[in-house]
Amino acid sequence: MSLVVPEAHQQFQHILRLLNTNVDGKRKIMYALTEIKGVGRRYSNLVCKKADVDLNKRCVAAILFAETSGLIYPCRAGELNSDELERIVTIIQNPTQFKIPTWFLNRQKDIVDGKNSQILSNGVDSKLRDDLERLKKIRAHRGLRHYWGLRVRGQHTKTTGRRGKTVGVSKKRN
Repeated sequence: MSLVVPEAHQQFQHILRLLNTNVDGKRKIMYALTEIKGVGRRYSNLVCKKADVDLNKRCVAAILFAETSGLIYPCRAGELNSDELERIVTIIQNPTQFKIPTWFLNRQKDIVDGKNSQILSNGVDSKLRDDLERLKKIRAHRGLRHYWGLRVRGQHTKTTGRRGKTVGVSKKRN
């Protein structure tokens, strides 16, 4: 007997493009969003709840799978329609407009403008680079340790972390 695939299942996207990131459409919605830099599991779960996306939605493929195997098959990211994806992206980009608390954001009281925001994708790298440059510029201890390539957070350095920094011993020349 052959399996007839419904129209809705043919709309499946294997790779989604969200916020300059390729997202795997075969993963569960919540975990697929964590592929975006700056979005973790808790933040993606909250975004899905705010966007009214049911994480355990029974889509057409899930119903077919459940009938044949008896197991629950949660909806995947590739099965979301464009309206749901658009809502998710707007909430990720503007979290404070959708009443996501400021303590949930990854950039609180920014040193430059004093605002709370969620930094995403390429912004994470650029903000980290800017912060390290600022620490080096003001000659802070953390900045100097970064500059010297040493451990920053108080770890012991006498016995561990020796690889990659050795110069070696040279023999005496006669």
